[in-house]
Amino acid sequence: MENNRRVVVVGMGIRSPIGNTLDEFEKSLKEGRSGISTMPEWEDVKRLRTRVAGLCHIEGQEDLIPRTSRRSMGRVAILAALSAMDAVKASGLSEDEIASSICGVSFGSTEGSIGNHMDYIRKMLLNRTLEGIPASWYLKCMSHTCAGNISILFQTRGPFIASCTACTSGSQGIGFGYEAIKSGKADIMITGGAEEVDFLSAAVFDLMMATSSNFNDRPSETPRPFDSDRDGLVVAEGAATLILEEYERAKKRGAPIFGEIEGFWTNGSGQHLTNSDARSMEECMLSALKDARRNPAEIQHVNAHATATSHGDEIEAIVTNKIFGPDVPVTSLKGYMGHTMGACGAIEAVATLLMMRHGFMASTLNLENPDPALPPLKHVIGEFLKQRFSLGISNNFAFGGVNTSLILSLT
Repeated sequence: MENNRRVVVVGMGIRSPIGNTLDEFEKSLKEGRSGISTMPEWEDVKRLRTRVAGLCHIEGQEDLIPRTSRRSMGRVAILAALSAMDAVKASGLSEDEIASSICGVSFGSTEGSIGNHMDYIRKMLLNRTLEGIPASWYLKCMSHTCAGNISILFQTRGPFIASCTACTSGSQGIGFGYEAIKSGKADIMITGGAEEVDFLSAAVFDLMMATSSNFNDRPSETPRPFDSDRDGLVVAEGAATLILEEYERAKKRGAPIFGEIEGFWTNGSGQHLTNSDARSMEECMLSALKDARRNPAEIQHVNAHATATSHGDEIEAIVTNKIFGPDVPVTSLKGYMGHTMGACGAIEAVATLLMMRHGFMASTLNLENPDPALPPLKHVIGEFLKQRFSLGISNNFAFGGVNTSLILSLT
């Protein structure tokens, strides 16, 4: 039997290095504002090459979360909860609708709270004691801490999904939530992704020589997606939540509709744990289009993953050019806020929907000289482009050979 259930976005919330509200985030994209800053607290870390990161500024906002809920949250879950609270409020859904079996959670992060994990493990290893370690420490550090804390915060009783697939965690969070509603397992899903920054975040990529280090004294000039002078990624933190709802239900209650999730696909490369793979990336994009019953010629904008690494940008440019050609506008958001890892897919989905709703395409910040060695793409360079579009694709790729593609549209 054909499934005609449609899935729409009825609420969005964000915490990012360039804004903690949708309006502020959109304004930063239009103004070309960088959220990258130097990290003087990393100066004593020996052999760490990169000294820049993208940080969220949420001072004082933690108090918006009930104290009883906050006790089990590290920074990553706090970022997730703040974005979720804004998204739920925007959706107009009642407390009873959220706290029910028809509402679930599908939320991702690379891992739990790195800062809390490091702090507690350091105390245990150095002192060889559990003295002073709270009973709740694991709840802040577990890989599904964001999904778990959001579920308890809103008392949801529907499907529970926690993706921890590195840089596709947020996009899988949205995609799996979309699938839960489309299949009839839920009517409402709280979806998205979050990440917090610690020097360990930078160290992971630094050891692989994948971080930006040539612009430590000029943080606003890095990262540089697709640029000839790109020298690696910049780690960052953030969170984004999208409230998904079955279309007929949303329409009946007069919900605000930000856009529609038309298609989703995720797959593995089966080839390499860290290097991008062209064949599986192509298969992922084409499968997402098939899920949406769309063809490549209909796509009007590509939101690229493009982290500003040499190999990653190259493979993505090859595949994007092969599927969509050189005439579809392409944007990467990493230049604004760095690589928010487990949050990036959710943040970039929010950005795509905002651009569609408000009739513009953000430029790729810090892209000044497109690498001539890469296949040609229609990059948005310099000022944002005043151009309306109603159908876009947002792509993300991660360690483990994981790929995701989301097809997003105006309704």
